[in-house]
Amino acid sequence: MSVSRAPGAATHQRPGDRRRTLPELLAGRARKMKLDPEREQKLRDSAVRLLRRQLNLSHLLLEVEGPPHKKLSLSQLIDRDSPKAHTGLSSSLIGSALRDQASQLGVPVAVLSSQVVASSIVQICEAGTEPSHGVLLDLEQRKKLSSLLEITQYLLAHSMFSRLSFCQEMWKVQNSLLLEAVWHLHKQNVVSLPELLESHADMQAVVAWLFRNLHGLCEQSEQMDTSCPQADIARAVLSDFVQLLVLKGFQTNSGLRGEAEPERTPQVAVAVLQRMLASALEALAAGVQEESSAHRAARCWFSVLSGHTCSMISTDSPKSFFRHTLTQIFTHKPVLKVSDAIQMQREWSFARTHPLLTSLYRRLFVVVSPEELVGHVQEVLETHEVNWQHVLSCVSALVICFPEARQLVTDWVARWLARAFENFDLDSMVTVFLLVRQAALEGPSLFLSYADWFQASFGSARGLHGCSKKALVFLFKFLSDLVPFEAPHYLQVHILHPPLVPSKYRFLLTDYVSLARTRLADLKVSIENMGLYEDLSSPGDIAEPHSQASQDVEKAIAVFEHTGRIPAAVMEASIFRRPYYVSHFLPALLTPRMLPRVPDGRAAFVEALKRADKIPPSLYATYRQACSAAEEKPAGPGMKADPSCAEGPLGPLTAALQELRAAMTDPAQYDAISARVAVISQRLSSALGLSEDDSSSEVAKVQLSVLVPKLEQREQKVVDLLLTSFCQNLMAASSFAPPDRQGSWAARFVTATCGHRLLPAVLTRLCQLLHHQGPSLSASHVLGLAALAVHLSKAGPAFSDVHVSPPAPARGLSIPDFFSSLLTCGTKESTLFCLRFCTAAISYSLCKFPSQSHDTWYSCLSPGLIKKEQPHLPARAERCLSSVLCVQMRGVRQQLQFQFTVLRLFSEARDPLSWGDAASPPWRSLYPPPADWQQAALRLWRHRTFQELLKEKGFHLTYRDWLQLELEIRPDMDSLSDMDSPSFLRPFLWAPVQT
Repeated sequence: MSVSRAPGAATHQRPGDRRRTLPELLAGRARKMKLDPEREQKLRDSAVRLLRRQLNLSHLLLEVEGPPHKKLSLSQLIDRDSPKAHTGLSSSLIGSALRDQASQLGVPVAVLSSQVVASSIVQICEAGTEPSHGVLLDLEQRKKLSSLLEITQYLLAHSMFSRLSFCQEMWKVQNSLLLEAVWHLHKQNVVSLPELLESHADMQAVVAWLFRNLHGLCEQSEQMDTSCPQADIARAVLSDFVQLLVLKGFQTNSGLRGEAEPERTPQVAVAVLQRMLASALEALAAGVQEESSAHRAARCWFSVLSGHTCSMISTDSPKSFFRHTLTQIFTHKPVLKVSDAIQMQREWSFARTHPLLTSLYRRLFVVVSPEELVGHVQEVLETHEVNWQHVLSCVSALVICFPEARQLVTDWVARWLARAFENFDLDSMVTVFLLVRQAALEGPSLFLSYADWFQASFGSARGLHGCSKKALVFLFKFLSDLVPFEAPHYLQVHILHPPLVPSKYRFLLTDYVSLARTRLADLKVSIENMGLYEDLSSPGDIAEPHSQASQDVEKAIAVFEHTGRIPAAVMEASIFRRPYYVSHFLPALLTPRMLPRVPDGRAAFVEALKRADKIPPSLYATYRQACSAAEEKPAGPGMKADPSCAEGPLGPLTAALQELRAAMTDPAQYDAISARVAVISQRLSSALGLSEDDSSSEVAKVQLSVLVPKLEQREQKVVDLLLTSFCQNLMAASSFAPPDRQGSWAARFVTATCGHRLLPAVLTRLCQLLHHQGPSLSASHVLGLAALAVHLSKAGPAFSDVHVSPPAPARGLSIPDFFSSLLTCGTKESTLFCLRFCTAAISYSLCKFPSQSHDTWYSCLSPGLIKKEQPHLPARAERCLSSVLCVQMRGVRQQLQFQFTVLRLFSEARDPLSWGDAASPPWRSLYPPPADWQQAALRLWRHRTFQELLKEKGFHLTYRDWLQLELEIRPDMDSLSDMDSPSFLRPFLWAPVQT
């Protein structure tokens, strides 16, 4: 086939001619065309777009710069350590070279520079030794990138760099781009992350890329040693990007957003944060192994959210972000039905929730107040399908972390319950029961037991169910619907504490009780064999009657020892639940043993039941015969030891106390102290063999003997562990901060461990230590026990009065007065101990509550610690006192107080006061524990706050008080010879003398 040629065409392709360049071709065509500036500009733009799409940088540099040995490679310019490096070249020379190349190509120098820099960054990222899925640079890559960024900064400063072109080039090679390189670009203000995200047209692709890299960064950071430099860089990258995403995604003040700022960035930020949290929640739900990559990534992400990353943002973004995070947690995969939640919620208590999730809850609680949190949970429950596991575990965390949560949840539940009966809304009713049961799982020290709440809500005529027949039908219809899914514990509560029903509607209650008994029979649980003190938070099945009876016996003996009365639960069981009482409880109580010569608590309890005719005579006679036989038969090597002396149950409690001690010595773990205390409270019940169901109403009063305080061996071991732990924790906390900056750990510890169940044992042990062993206590023990006494006194209104004997007082003593009564003056050693203890207690109170009112100090300190309350004296003694005659009160030990001791022992206290130490907190002289308690006492005496407290009527020591105390302690009149001196009388002139 021949091809025709135009005449003369061959003359334009002579063999010696060279090939013309594109600019020459365009110039020739331009001469033939009429000059049109607009057309010329369009042509130039089209050419630039063509070059940008088809340009290959490496080929371009080879073509423009000539032979390879003269090639100006940017990679050599930034690699300063290379033997081929052009060390003499500067950024200005590089800029000149790029400008020349752009001029030859006819393209903007900013576009060419952006392409060259992008290509160099890709080369740096691909030259590393890390695996392909890595997101961090190695040391060599980091050095090269630093040099490249110096050049880029010069190009930016001289308007030789296009951010838009650079971003587009970066997205072309996104699979080779490392996240740390993007971070350096962002930190060096070359290209910010929002600019990079906005430059991509596909938002879903951007979200996927950023999520993949952040997830990979979380995995890598968890594998690193925390001390290596790579770990510091990983934390910095993650922290900066999370802060940026939170700020951009949840910025509520639109005025902070620039006019030119893109709108796609907030959507990308929210989407990435949601995917990261969803991935972490799925890893926890799947129960993956802790060494798996998914668990490592989840652990890292939760630690970022639980740390202080977001707290460094000064806007309202963190609060909006955390509220959004809570909503996402509550609504994440709501696959559980209400019936599932009813059956499984015992597994969702605070102690059994994954630590990563509880730490996140605690961090969220720092930003969101308890009131806001309750309102937000209510809003989510009303508008979304929820994941009940996450909602209820959050409620447990709320009850654990906030002291005021008890009242908040109580009020919240009351509002929901009123709404349920007002609208006959089953959804609201279900929510009420789930919330109450979840809060009750955390123990009676933090929330009402379920039995008490159920009886208080429905056990009286004032309940919402009693307003009409329709309300009664609604309640029993709801309870009946729950029966197939109920745990036996709750069915037993409903049967033993039924709702109050008018006689004409009694059939509704009868039908429900029959249904509940049938369900218990199907579960092979007998209501007659149910224990006296049920553990509603137990995750396991109902205990066997014989093992439950052993726990009931121990609990009943403990209640009997501290009240002196047969527990009401035992009396009720002996009448209404006689099969369990006769077949299980009495055999567990009347186990043959060698009876002690001095009857112990068990023996006294048995005798009390015998006198009340609650033990059949034949069974009691058999028990006595077996005990006599046990006394005659020597104990063999195979006999079991007293289970109360076993160390097994104390192991978990000791471990929990050690974990709390570790948290006290690490300021970074202060937010985990509430969780540690919750675990201690749970393990304390196991160590004592007690149930979580609150039976505090039976502990009406605390009764103990001051002269001969007795404790069971197991109780004493447990209490000693708690007291030792409190003293050690106080010393550890004081090494970091004074009491007023130590938070609420001490109050939480006292509330959780010294509640109604253990309070009698704690007070008995403190009586032994302070009243009988005080002078032998070390300084750290004195400080710790004094602080413990302050917190017990402050929580005193929640406790019952203490009845001490002998002799039994006409009225019970409050907790502060009880501690004051333990401090006696009989010897020099006891006097000095009283001085030490009073100094520690008063100093701790003044420092712990520096800005509180005097009413707060009244609640913490008994006037007896500062000023002895005047006892009632016979009329004859009063007449002797008024005439300054001798009052003989031999053999009576009276309580000592701080003022009397300081004025009696130290003449310096009678001198005019100097306020030199007024600004120094009194606790500073006590930590570290002082070797010279005299100086610590005098410093407290001269403290301005203490002297102002002494002016209060209840704390001021008058001359008459002094005289009465002196006569009680030193009846010899000659010992009062110095009392007429002016220096002695001066302290009593601050307030009117009370006669």
